[in-house]
Amino acid sequence: MARQRDERIDHAVLAAVTALLREVGYSALTMEAIAQRAGTTKPAIRRRWRTRRHLVVAAMAEERIGVVDVDTGCTHCDIVEHLDALRTGLADPALAHVLPALIADLADDPELRATFLDVVWEPRREACHASLEKGRARGDLRTGVDPETVLDLFAAPVFFRVLFGHRPAGPGFPEEVTRAVLGGVGRGAICARTPERAGADGDG
Repeated sequence: MARQRDERIDHAVLAAVTALLREVGYSALTMEAIAQRAGTTKPAIRRRWRTRRHLVVAAMAEERIGVVDVDTGCTHCDIVEHLDALRTGLADPALAHVLPALIADLADDPELRATFLDVVWEPRREACHASLEKGRARGDLRTGVDPETVLDLFAAPVFFRVLFGHRPAGPGFPEEVTRAVLGGVGRGAICARTPERAGADGDG
């Protein structure tokens, strides 16, 4: 009879991975340090995850950094919330110091790359997609607009600024991006309650 998997070890290991990523980064992450922090052994970890990359992907999926579920009744406001969660999530060392190197490592592992997209990246898109669908139902978006393209239009500027650091991505940047994109794909559904902050703190 197969031994039942101890989920307490699973959770302890994934929590250890996330904590160590914040402390030492992706390149310095070792199985030895993970085992010590989680109070387990390297063989116990390797029975569950084949490689360090598999561990990191699993930890990122468990942590769900930057994923929020919002429904304010205002498409504009919901998108700003999603983008601000993405912005602050990417500022977390568990993502900011991991994604570039991890994505490079995934280039030669199509199976794990597909898993990464499914369990790490897709939940963020699904949460924002739900807000866009509600906005579409309210008539806030133009008909015939591809939601996948719209999602990319919203997320790409945040990723670009945070990961490359060529320009600041301050608290006002999600608002600026939302206004720019909705101005092109929306039906003028800019929230009247939200002050015009572009230029005021969008780059700060």
